[in-house]
Amino acid sequence: MGKSSKKERRESGAMMVEDTAGDGAAVVDAAQLAPIAHPLADRKLAKKTLKAVKKAAKHRHVKRGVKEVVKGLRKGDRGLVVLAGNISPMDVLSHIPVLCEDHQVPYIFVPSKEELGGSCSTKRPTCCLMIVPGGKGAAGESHADYKEAYDECFSTALDLNKKLVATAAAGVVVA
Repeated sequence: MGKSSKKERRESGAMMVEDTAGDGAAVVDAAQLAPIAHPLADRKLAKKTLKAVKKAAKHRHVKRGVKEVVKGLRKGDRGLVVLAGNISPMDVLSHIPVLCEDHQVPYIFVPSKEELGGSCSTKRPTCCLMIVPGGKGAAGESHADYKEAYDECFSTALDLNKKLVATAAAGVVVA
């Protein structure tokens, strides 16, 4: 483990702290996260999810963007939906968790849209994507390269979604 250093920078009057250690994980302020960003992945799960996204993108098993994800959900594609938690305005993707719950597709929020875009091999920040094992036609099987990481992220997201729905049904608000 190397020496961790932090660099401060100011953008539009707000101070952000980004970690310049070897892992490349950016620190996102809790005030920047959308209030609908539940279930939010912890640091370890977010790192594993982004690694699975990177490997799936290499094999072209990823749908990027709101339009493609919504179209895939409506067509019945099965997979894992990964959403960015620091989207502004949040209305852009506020309907996607509801669609995922209607189609029994697990979803999870990661803290940063920049990291999400970087992990799916694009330079632009990405607000949402869907890992579809077997490719865009979903006819094939998931590649062995990312299958283990995908299965772990899928099962964890499924558990988190069940807990979220159960607490919402009980009338308990999780903040």
